[in-house]
Amino acid sequence: MTEKKKQNKPRINPYWLYGMVIVLLLSISFFGDSGMQSTGKTNTSEFERYLNNEDIEKVVIQNEKIARIFLKREALDKSEHQALKEENFLGQTNVQGPHYAFEFGDLKLFQEKLERAKANKVEFSYEFVTIENKFFDVILSFLPIIVIVLVWIFIMRRMSGNGGGGAGGQIFNIGKSKAKLFDEKTDITVSFKDVAGLEGAKEEVQEIVDFLKHPQKYTILGGKIPKGALLVGQPGTGKTLLAKAVAGEANVPFFSLSGSDFVEMFVGVGASRVRDLFKQAKDKSPAIIFIDEIDAIGRARGKSNMTGSNDERENTLNQLLTEMDGFGTNTNVIVLAATNRADVLDKALMRAGRFDRQIYVDLPDVRERKEIFKVHLKPLKTTKTLDIDFLSKQTPGFSGADIANVCNEAALIAARKNKKSVGKQDFLDAVDRIIGGLEKKNKIITQEEKKTIAFHEAGHAMVSWLLEFAAPLVKVTIVPRGQSLGAAWYLPEERMIVRAEQMLDEMCATLGGRAAEKVILDKISTGALSDLEKVTRQAKAMVTVYGLNEEIGNVTYYDSSGQNDYNFSKPYSEETAQVIDKEISKIIELQYKRACKLVEDNQDKLTALANRLLEKEVIFKDDLVKILGERPYGKIKKDSPPVENTGEETATKKA
Repeated sequence: MTEKKKQNKPRINPYWLYGMVIVLLLSISFFGDSGMQSTGKTNTSEFERYLNNEDIEKVVIQNEKIARIFLKREALDKSEHQALKEENFLGQTNVQGPHYAFEFGDLKLFQEKLERAKANKVEFSYEFVTIENKFFDVILSFLPIIVIVLVWIFIMRRMSGNGGGGAGGQIFNIGKSKAKLFDEKTDITVSFKDVAGLEGAKEEVQEIVDFLKHPQKYTILGGKIPKGALLVGQPGTGKTLLAKAVAGEANVPFFSLSGSDFVEMFVGVGASRVRDLFKQAKDKSPAIIFIDEIDAIGRARGKSNMTGSNDERENTLNQLLTEMDGFGTNTNVIVLAATNRADVLDKALMRAGRFDRQIYVDLPDVRERKEIFKVHLKPLKTTKTLDIDFLSKQTPGFSGADIANVCNEAALIAARKNKKSVGKQDFLDAVDRIIGGLEKKNKIITQEEKKTIAFHEAGHAMVSWLLEFAAPLVKVTIVPRGQSLGAAWYLPEERMIVRAEQMLDEMCATLGGRAAEKVILDKISTGALSDLEKVTRQAKAMVTVYGLNEEIGNVTYYDSSGQNDYNFSKPYSEETAQVIDKEISKIIELQYKRACKLVEDNQDKLTALANRLLEKEVIFKDDLVKILGERPYGKIKKDSPPVENTGEETATKKA
């Protein structure tokens, strides 16, 4: 009964408080004029008439701006002053006065007017008085502070999510956790069956699900349930989806939030939200806390700390470390976190006892891509002859999010063409759209520029066709697409490791465009910018990362931990830097000469290929077979100049 009375007790609406303060200030402003509202109102002309009629006994000039008029006793009986009785609620004339009041303009002119009346022998007196409204002055002095406090209260209420009219104490809800709670019975419907691919990652997290379902199975043998698991992988690989599947399979409460939800402009809010989050999770244990993009608060401490040791983000991280593994830690709460920047996380966060497991979610292989396509093709109306194996092979290096985007783009393209179903060509156009961008057929290009682009792209196509380890060509176009004026699509082999000769062939094919411009047109252009950027990056990786250069030797300057900032200090001497520069240039120039040699030996075929491009604007693998013949693979490689045993970063997975 008592609790019910408390609940039904009316709560004070803070907006009533705001209104009362405003009314009070207006009242003070209105009535704070020392009784001016209790006297009759007049003006300068009427005042002069009263003065000339000798009705005025005294004039009091208040604060040099208000004239208060006291009439003579006999003047009160005159008819023109009868209105004074009507303004008095008692119906009686105020004998004491003042009887009239008005504001005048210039004090000097008003005083001269009074002196002239005295000179005309009008009998009256006048005096100056100063009346201070101390209460009103005090209120005015505190008015800015009052306004600031009211604005602050309003902002705090809005930030705490308490719309209009809650209790004033809820202002401090800003320190509460922003995690969204998904109920295991109604909100979470995702299971491992809905997660295509990711077989290795699913095996890792299935054991966590088993921990939550049957904890006695492990604790009876003395084992402890893991404190947390960190999902690491590239964007779009399905880390968040995997976490939802864990919650759905385990049938436990699931708290989901982002790492940036802890960050706030007020000191101490982040740590307070961490405490509140774990308190809620412990109250509903066993439970799962999922922190997406944990690198927002989990970055290594002490690096690039420009705000001193008392940094708000570091305080939040310290509180998170304590909650995950500290005194009084509850083991019935498992923390899942996801990031694609595991190299920047703090070592204390990564250690065993906090994140006991690091689960790497890699890009899907061809078999896993097929399973992902099956999931995203379910809502689409596709043709019966659609080959899913073909689609999975045409999308190497695509993540799960990329594949979902391909399916959506294919459906949009088919709808744009007024088709009744989505076919193979629609998916190929969608892949081209995602990789290269939108076609710009109306872009103005001169005939000379078009010819240069045709020979450039034909050079890429021919050199890659003649090399053994270069990726096989799928399609070449000189239609502007995105930011490029032409493009070539390849189907790279999915390799786990890359050998030196494979790297060199990829570099040589990349330089084939510039080599064709130089040999055929005897001119080079800026069109090879992206090609030069790519091969320079690859050659630098060969020398400084993979240790594939004889001059540098078996040394790497790559820091996988990410703890060293090589942007400001290089891990090698100036003499070594000069050697590295020379070796990078040597590798690139050697592959450029090799590409030029291939172009010189096959000028006729290259010219025919470029002419076909100028004619059709788009050519495919069949056109290359007609002009160049079947791929000779290693035959051309034996006739090419000798190449040093140097290598490159990784095989290109997207054209």
